[in-house]
Amino acid sequence: MRTLRIRTFTLLCFFFILTVPWIFYVTAHFMETNTFSFSKQGPQNEFQQKNLNETIRMIESNPGEWQDPEWQRRLDAQLRQAKMDAVITSASGREIYRSNAARRGTMSAAERFSIIENGRLIGKVAIYMPKSLGVGWMSILAGLLLAFFVVGMEMRRFLLKPLEKMSLAARRIAAGDEDVRLPGSRIAEIAEVRDGFQVMLEGLEQASRKQAALEEERRFVVAAVAHDLRTPLFALRGYLDGLEQGIARSPEKMAKYLAVCKEKSAQLDRLVEGLFAFAKMEYLDTKLNNGIVNLSHVLRKSVESVNPYARQKSISISSYAEENCFVSGDGHLLERAMSNLFDNAVRHTPPGGEIRVECAKDGDRVKFAIRDTGPGFSAEELERVFEPLYRGESSRNRSTGGSGLGLTISQKIVRRHGGDLEAGNHPEGGALLTGFMPAADSDSPNICAEASNAKKEPRAFVP
Repeated sequence: MRTLRIRTFTLLCFFFILTVPWIFYVTAHFMETNTFSFSKQGPQNEFQQKNLNETIRMIESNPGEWQDPEWQRRLDAQLRQAKMDAVITSASGREIYRSNAARRGTMSAAERFSIIENGRLIGKVAIYMPKSLGVGWMSILAGLLLAFFVVGMEMRRFLLKPLEKMSLAARRIAAGDEDVRLPGSRIAEIAEVRDGFQVMLEGLEQASRKQAALEEERRFVVAAVAHDLRTPLFALRGYLDGLEQGIARSPEKMAKYLAVCKEKSAQLDRLVEGLFAFAKMEYLDTKLNNGIVNLSHVLRKSVESVNPYARQKSISISSYAEENCFVSGDGHLLERAMSNLFDNAVRHTPPGGEIRVECAKDGDRVKFAIRDTGPGFSAEELERVFEPLYRGESSRNRSTGGSGLGLTISQKIVRRHGGDLEAGNHPEGGALLTGFMPAADSDSPNICAEASNAKKEPRAFVP
């Protein structure tokens, strides 16, 4: 749909207002004079003067026929054709002939003369012509009124009605009705405002959908947290009641009760810590302490943190990591993300299994992968593994000690650093977690310093 600027629309309206009265005036002039000529000779133009002369000649040449009805009919026809009126009176002042008394108010006297024959006054004649000036002004006024009426209707159609509809739509949006159809307009400025409203409405719809999703996630998290807190708390209360009531009488049984209480409190501690980290990453605008980080060193530290647990299960960890895997990011958060991944791998790898770690630079990215020899992910788990507090199959539930937030937190940390983390299964079996992050600028002086220090450290780390 083609649009007009308000300036162009205003100029068109102004041109229309000037043109219509002129058209009315020209039309009225033509209907009155049967000519488009505006040149004048005295008070009448040439056409009117010709008709006037013919009428005067007819009256002067036949004074004896003034009272003849046939002659009067011919005079009436002549006057109607010339759009004039005439009055003939006798020498004594008696009216002999009058063409149309009803139009006297709209006519002006053009000629008044006396008819004298042989020195004797025969009668007097008055010829009236239309008041051309009055008709012209009336036609101009009529044209102006029509032009203002048409311009007013078009302004309402193109300007006022779209604005009224947008005002109504804005009130409906404010009332919560997002299913609003905004009106179009042929005026460019109004169309731009309409487009702005449409963008705002789409933004509100997206925000509403996001808010609904966040509310649904909040409810899920609250329900899941309530359930996960209730289970260890119920166990703690049961064992503490047993100790208080003296059910555990022997030292061995008391030690067992205390060990269970300690395990459940540690589980609660992990859950609360995971929830706190998740809340910081999800709802708080945590500022990254960016710096140049060697991802190989981060992986090495993360492996060292899970070494005791891996040794208990006789799990070997092999690494194939390059030393030039530099990224720009927060080393503390990256170490937490990688520790969560290794903790997940160790917990779900059976005793005597293996975890394989790879890290290498690929163009402008640093890629890493962690593979274990556990049962891997089911089809449902692959779709929901990064959901907060998601509880998968029985082999990957809370009984293994996890809080259900480790992979979620790791993915959010990696994404905060401009990368991504994905879960899958290795063709030879076991879970496979792969990710990438943008590589740091190779010309940075911090990278040169890190690289010189890295040459003094071993490349592989196997506990």
